[in-house]
Amino acid sequence: MSDPAPTGPSGTVPTCYRHPGREAYIRCQRCEKIICPDCMRDSAVGFQCPDCVKEGARTTRSARTAYGGLRPTNAGITSMVIIGVNVLVWLAILVSQTAGRLYGWLALLPTSQCLSESQTGAYYPVRSEGLCLTATRPPGDAFWALGVSDGAYWQLMTSAFTHVQVWHIGFNMLALWVLGPQLELALGRVRFLALYLLSALTGSVAVYWFSATNSSTVGASGAIFGLMGALLVIAYKVRGDVQQILIWIGINAVLTFTVSDISWQGHLGGFLGGVAIAGLLAYAPRERRTVIQVAGLVGLTLVMLVAVAVRTTALA
Repeated sequence: MSDPAPTGPSGTVPTCYRHPGREAYIRCQRCEKIICPDCMRDSAVGFQCPDCVKEGARTTRSARTAYGGLRPTNAGITSMVIIGVNVLVWLAILVSQTAGRLYGWLALLPTSQCLSESQTGAYYPVRSEGLCLTATRPPGDAFWALGVSDGAYWQLMTSAFTHVQVWHIGFNMLALWVLGPQLELALGRVRFLALYLLSALTGSVAVYWFSATNSSTVGASGAIFGLMGALLVIAYKVRGDVQQILIWIGINAVLTFTVSDISWQGHLGGFLGGVAIAGLLAYAPRERRTVIQVAGLVGLTLVMLVAVAVRTTALA
């Protein structure tokens, strides 16, 4: 235990360094300052003062996950924030008096389109802004919505946070709630967020390349399929039981290709992106792991941006 503090000069009573009016007889085990009972903090041996406890917490290396990320104290926070953003966007579209315009700004439109303001997601089959504003009926309902090929590049990300049908957002957010905390606990918060956003981007790029040019796509499904792919890779890496994961992925794959109005392009692109990202994070060598992971993620992002530029040139 900590050594007792000696009496002061000429028999004066020692006092706490933080509370000069209080008698104290214990020294901090680390800095040897005199501390009173209110300032005593338990340590491995004896007691420490509050200042040394704070300094120790600051300099102690934080716990890391197996793949280099900081281990989160609450692995569900990031998923809850993402769910909250999706719900807020869904509510905004639900209650907005100009929901069609909001949808047209957020959804992924490969090319500019003539959309309906009163019916969210509906479009008019005209291919010029002039005809859209003058030749459609009812008057005033149509508006010209910019597509990615005409500069609305933000849609590659905003579309992944946009939903219209309640079943669509319900299924995606439930899947995120199930998958997200597991992956955040395994990867750490920053790496998990990078996985989610880049999976969403790879899904959107696949939609931009392989969907009909007059289509509109929304939903977090690309990112969710990316999480499925990442979970498969990590389970394989730790030699876990991948059978249940494969069954779940198989069921979703069947639904993707058999149910109408589901973007197989976004699902497939997100899944492949998630597999690639998780492979990079999980199999990066321990030496210079963070540098290699960051370089890989930046490289994948650049590849996606080049793919967007090439597709934009083709559609020009």
